[in-house]
Amino acid sequence: MMKRSLLIFAIVCLAFAASAQNKYSNEFLSLGIGARGLAMANTMCAISDDVTSAYWNPAGLARMDKRYELSLMHAEYFAGIAKYDYAGIGYKIDERSTVALSYIRFGVDNIMNTTELIDAQGNIDYDRISYFSASDNALLLSYAYNFEKVPGLSLGANAKIIYRNIGKFARAWGFGLDFGLQYNHKGWQAGAMLRDGTSSFNAWSYQLSDDVLDVFRQTGNEIPENELEVTIPALMLGGAKSLELGKGFNATFALGLDCTFDGKRNTLIRSNVLSMDPHFGMEFGYKKIVALRAGIGNFQQELDFDGTKKTTLQINLGLGVCIKNVVAIDYAFTDIGDLSIAQYSHIISLKVALDKFKKNK
Repeated sequence: MMKRSLLIFAIVCLAFAASAQNKYSNEFLSLGIGARGLAMANTMCAISDDVTSAYWNPAGLARMDKRYELSLMHAEYFAGIAKYDYAGIGYKIDERSTVALSYIRFGVDNIMNTTELIDAQGNIDYDRISYFSASDNALLLSYAYNFEKVPGLSLGANAKIIYRNIGKFARAWGFGLDFGLQYNHKGWQAGAMLRDGTSSFNAWSYQLSDDVLDVFRQTGNEIPENELEVTIPALMLGGAKSLELGKGFNATFALGLDCTFDGKRNTLIRSNVLSMDPHFGMEFGYKKIVALRAGIGNFQQELDFDGTKKTTLQINLGLGVCIKNVVAIDYAFTDIGDLSIAQYSHIISLKVALDKFKKNK
């Protein structure tokens, strides 16, 4: 019985690590952050202009109009089993330069460790149960620069430090770089971001007990070895048009296109080399006080019960309220992370902007 418990536990643990050994490495960094972006189906590459730009496109940080910005978000998966958190702070150094620090965590906490449930005499002792967490963490250090000689053009970059762990059984440290640009001209906006531009590298190490290793050997399972995991670059493209509708009303229509180069994915446009995932978003606002948002994305082809293929999509909705141009509360009703098998979630994020930045005369 003890060996069976050990085997089940070890398989569950290594399933978390195994998921990181394929094309979806560091996929927690593709979920999206902030209720505004999630409501608009992640079409933020061209239009992000606040502290959340550190995630969507670091070049957008240069368009911050406040000296300081702070943003927070908390979301949950599967009835609260998994937690997804984000916190970011941005600082505008001068007219041209902006820096930001962001933290992202996706994790499952309080997982039962039953490897020592049975003592050496074969007795079950529930006091021997301990708990651990399996989590993915990322720290983003961002910088953006707004070019004076080319009005509307800004460039940005992220340096990412990644830490992933499965309790005391496995952990990985990683590093990667993102590069982005934005261009704005007469209400037209364009953006591009090369995520993991130099490839991101995670160095995994495993600390399995002798008992777990014995179970693996007796059952013919492969014993994991320390290894280097590589996340290859992905290209995010975006375009948008902003309109003034009169009497304080405005609208923004945005398009995003995520391009991956790690083989065929279940996206609307795909090949053996390149897969492209389009998504669309729109926002209708009034004097930066209130905004209604919607987005369409996650186009996929699924097999019906009769074996025929059908194309499915995901619809997102959202609402934003800004108080005195200082505190912004955003809400999104979305299937976070484009997981079509999961239920929709209610996402709320907060942004606080302080000390309006004044340009030097």
